Amino acid sequence: MRNVLKHSVFFFIFALLALAPIQGMAQDSVQQPKKEKFDAKSFIFGHTGDSYCFHITEIKGEPVCVWLPVIVKCKDGGSWHCFSSKHVCELKEGETFNHKGANFYISPISADKYPGKLVEVKDDGSLSRPFDISFTKNAFGIFLVVIFLLAFFLPAARKYKKDPMAQPTKYQGLVEWLTYTVLDGIIRPNIPEKKVKKFAPYLLTVFFFIFFANLFGLIPFFPFGANVTGNLSITVVLALLTYFFVNLFGNKHYWKDILWPDVPIFLKAFPLMPIIELISTITKPFALMVRLFANILAGHIVIMVLMALIFIIGGMYGAGMGGVMSVVSIFMTIFMTALELLVAYIQAYVFTILSSLFIGMAQHEPEHE
Repeated sequence: MRNVLKHSVFFFIFALLALAPIQGMAQDSVQQPKKEKFDAKSFIFGHTGDSYCFHITEIKGEPVCVWLPVIVKCKDGGSWHCFSSKHVCELKEGETFNHKGANFYISPISADKYPGKLVEVKDDGSLSRPFDISFTKNAFGIFLVVIFLLAFFLPAARKYKKDPMAQPTKYQGLVEWLTYTVLDGIIRPNIPEKKVKKFAPYLLTVFFFIFFANLFGLIPFFPFGANVTGNLSITVVLALLTYFFVNLFGNKHYWKDILWPDVPIFLKAFPLMPIIELISTITKPFALMVRLFANILAGHIVIMVLMALIFIIGGMYGAGMGGVMSVVSIFMTIFMTALELLVAYIQAYVFTILSSLFIGMAQHEPEHE
């Protein structure tokens, strides 16, 4: 138990380093200037996508936000630029922010080119997407989850290291219960026992990272609310990690079944089966990526659609119908949020059990008669 927790700390830090820098390259949406007419698309995708700031509330028409740092490098040998996202998030339509001779603004979500992304306006009026590693809302969410996991697991690991034979406290009992629930219920049934210690830290990290990222994404106030696992760049990295663990540590029997399977010789002469097997090594992590991304994003979109219906119905049929719709939407939103709590666990469970299954298939030895 102590070794599993100790090695899991490494993977918590690795997840932070692997996932956080990529966020600035995949912003999906940002805070947009207020519009007279309710824009459902901006409302929905502005809350479910990534952002350069945390929008908390409005006071007398002025937004109250937590501004995050923008870090970009202009193309064609341009210099690095670092500034507060406040300068670009509060721009009005047609305005740009000048920083060290370069002009920036955030393209609207409805734009055909670079929707919702920070762009540079060239002297000739053309748009260019800079190299963007900004500390966005999702990057902040990743740091928050990793810091929480470190704060949750490290004290228990220290106590085990200090006195392995001491009576566990209630806190240690909770950590043990959570760990062994995943270890005995998901990992051990799918991976050969002698390989469990090798892969358990990664699989435990994946489970708890996804689970708590999903939970934090359902809390609608700062510092929570980032739709981390509903962002495709996050699920791509998680799926690639599983892909590398499966294929880099796969044994000889695993690669023999792929490159030289037990099929009739005429199928081996024409390498149809090896090609199909190699393709399957890619489709497996692809399925992991899409399943997690689509389920989490869909749940957030449904909740935001229910909220948007209040403004849509109110704008079409008046305040009275908007009030009636608000009651219906609130009850449906509560129901969907409760359902999303279940989905938060299910998606962490499914991703982990499939990852452990794929890793286990690459570790099994052939049965000898």
